[in-house]
Amino acid sequence: MGATEPLRGGPGTAGVVASRPGDLLDVLNVAAVLLDAQGKIDLWSPQAEVLFGYSTEEALGQYAGQLLIDKEHLDTVLALFAQVMRDGKSWAGVFPVRRKDGSTRMVEFRNMRLQDDQRDYWALGLATDQATLRQVERSLALSAQLVSQSPIGLGMLDTDLRYISVNPAEERMNGVPAAEHIGRHVHEVLPLLDDSFEGAMREVLASGRPIVDQYTVGRTAADPDHDHAWSISFYRLESPNGQVLGVATSSVDVTDRHHAVEEQRRTALTLQRSLLPHPPSQRPGLDVAFRYRPAQATIEIGGDWFDVIPLKGDKTALVVGDVMGSGVTAAGAMGQLRTATRTLADLDLAPDQVLHHLDHITEDVDTIATCVYAVFDPRTARCRVSLAGHLPPVLLHRDGTRELLDLPTGAPLGGCGISFDSTSIDFRPGDQLVLYTDGLIETRDQPIDVRLDALLGILDDPNRSIDATCDLLLHTLRDDGDHDDVALLIARAGPHPAGEATGDG
Repeated sequence: MGATEPLRGGPGTAGVVASRPGDLLDVLNVAAVLLDAQGKIDLWSPQAEVLFGYSTEEALGQYAGQLLIDKEHLDTVLALFAQVMRDGKSWAGVFPVRRKDGSTRMVEFRNMRLQDDQRDYWALGLATDQATLRQVERSLALSAQLVSQSPIGLGMLDTDLRYISVNPAEERMNGVPAAEHIGRHVHEVLPLLDDSFEGAMREVLASGRPIVDQYTVGRTAADPDHDHAWSISFYRLESPNGQVLGVATSSVDVTDRHHAVEEQRRTALTLQRSLLPHPPSQRPGLDVAFRYRPAQATIEIGGDWFDVIPLKGDKTALVVGDVMGSGVTAAGAMGQLRTATRTLADLDLAPDQVLHHLDHITEDVDTIATCVYAVFDPRTARCRVSLAGHLPPVLLHRDGTRELLDLPTGAPLGGCGISFDSTSIDFRPGDQLVLYTDGLIETRDQPIDVRLDALLGILDDPNRSIDATCDLLLHTLRDDGDHDDVALLIARAGPHPAGEATGDG
């Protein structure tokens, strides 16, 4: 602690903190020897026993020169000792020392004159093995070169998240001189970055688990008018004895890659949205609401789609599907399947037959997809539904009861050759049919049954508008960081067309 450095902590806090075994002084194994004015050993540290091989009892009272120095070097060493005691100027250097076992070791010495309260002079010698010292110096020099020349931004912060040091690359990224980093909190240096930056460092300090390749977008003083993107890693700094010193950051500017990925995402998203249907026209005996939400935490979009297809005799086909994969390829495959579905729907085929043909088409597209296909006939107040490996729709009755439809699941589309089944259900005025892709309910930390129960729990009011229900489902079941797209379609049966009777169709 320097003379001008204040003690840390408030009243009642210790101002001196003990270090643990294993710090730099222990690595160097610094020995201390105190000599009187005649050169006799008066104090002998435990490290001196290790370095020179003599016990305290063997060393105390001996002339240091005669005990430790060979005759050929003795006159030189005695002259240096006399000079230090006469002039009071410290001396540092290396000379060979004879150990108790007869071996000779090059030792780095620091010698200085001391004066006690009786105005007597003493000589203090601090010594360490030269080979050990040189190894530490080489390691420090190599570390310094690696840090200063690295193209990766490197920063070190203490446990209060105040900067200890930064390398030139970090200095350039932050747009703040290195000297203006030191002692300042991370948010003082980088006020425009999101709070998650500090949160990640505190998490690493607390847990000791590194965070690798966290994607961060923000602005720094280097370019305050434009967003930049960085890949940042955080790891905890510890001394050899395990004491927590702070946290280190390594940052790579990936702005160019970020822009390229964003452009690719915008292209794929534009393609996908162009392939999705426009708001459907009013259908006889049916009100429809829908939502499509791309993934928020990924750089690509997926192949989810929905459709509302007018059929002969006032019937309506309702479709929700999910192509496996993401990006332009998935969006393109989704567009092909949507077009094929509309073509097959015009043939007025049963839902299981539509899925049968889509199965063969999907094989040619070389992809896998799930799908739910339903046909509503307002004249009969019935709906025929078929699944291809898709999650079951929810039927919300006008009296408030709701159920997951118990339907044959079928196999995903993709050339499996498995037959599909159509199931006919009552779908009367006021009833609602909820079709959705797995992105609405699947999470990494909860079983699918729990999530399906949550879906049913939200569908508690048949009188709520179907648009409001769509928004409520997305708000409640989706998180900002979800990694999957969502297609959601809710249809509510309305009054039967005038002049038509209701029956079993």
